[in-house]
Amino acid sequence: MSHVLDQGEIDALLAAVDAGEFVHESRSRASEVVIFSRRRKPQESVEVREYDFKRPERVSKDQMRALQTLHESFARNFGAALSGFLRMIVEVKVASCEQITYGEFVAALPNPTSFHLVEAEPLEGRICLELSPLIIFPIIDRLLGGNNEELFVPARPLTVIETRLVSKITDRASTAMRESWEDIAKLNFKVVETESNPQLVQIVPPNEVAVVIGFEIRLANRAGTMNLCIPYKVIEPVMDKLSSQSWFAASRGLSRDDFDHQISELLSVAPVGVSALLAETAMTLGDLLTLDVGDIITTDKAAADPIVLCVEGQKKMLANIGQHKGARALKIIRPVGPQDRV
Repeated sequence: MSHVLDQGEIDALLAAVDAGEFVHESRSRASEVVIFSRRRKPQESVEVREYDFKRPERVSKDQMRALQTLHESFARNFGAALSGFLRMIVEVKVASCEQITYGEFVAALPNPTSFHLVEAEPLEGRICLELSPLIIFPIIDRLLGGNNEELFVPARPLTVIETRLVSKITDRASTAMRESWEDIAKLNFKVVETESNPQLVQIVPPNEVAVVIGFEIRLANRAGTMNLCIPYKVIEPVMDKLSSQSWFAASRGLSRDDFDHQISELLSVAPVGVSALLAETAMTLGDLLTLDVGDIITTDKAAADPIVLCVEGQKKMLANIGQHKGARALKIIRPVGPQDRV
């Protein structure tokens, strides 16, 4: 049992602290880091990180990796859609994927910007899609026939005409998101509101945890960012499906018969190379160098023996050589068996 100090011992300790007798000992204890764990590990290899209880990590690492993989697919689809729409190469890639509070996300956005609210039916709540003016105005200039060489990016909200042009971009983003989320859930993404000042939009409390995926968009000599903010309460109903193991397991379990049938159909129309092997022999390099027109190469195979039919270089069947309607032809006898020495 632990020793309980009486009042006299407590007074003695306080007097010693006031006299400065325990200063050196307390400093030495403060400099030492003591880690208590069930598993004994060298303290040099233990990583200690601070944890902020105001920002709890509600999304696991597996789910974050699944979200990043999912939106990498969205980036590829969105980039392809933009390239076809703008008639030029547009590169979209994931730059970051993290979970922060909604207040921190809004505080980091410029004002004005192209801020859109997206609904993902049947999920409740809204998702934020923010497009930087650094890439929005070059896209608008491209749609209106410009070349982006001497483009000035104004610090003003979008006009009505510019907002209508940007809606063509957000519609393609919604389509790409629907395709990327199709393996997780059947969601219908739709832009319902557009705003220029993010500070005026409060879809969730400022301390609500949200997953923010940052994208980088490159358009010729221009580059900008796009941010997708998904509040945790919006995707909470599908969080169980976002773990990597259940996600990949679900993809493997999707109608195995239909999957096999689809592969069979694709393989049935795949072209393969077919060749006939008449005979094989071995000769020295010296004999090969002295070959001349009219020389005869003999083999161990009889002329009446069947030839070997090869598919992509693999010996598969035995056949007889002949002629059919004026063209050389092969008549298949049987497949090559393990007892055949071919």
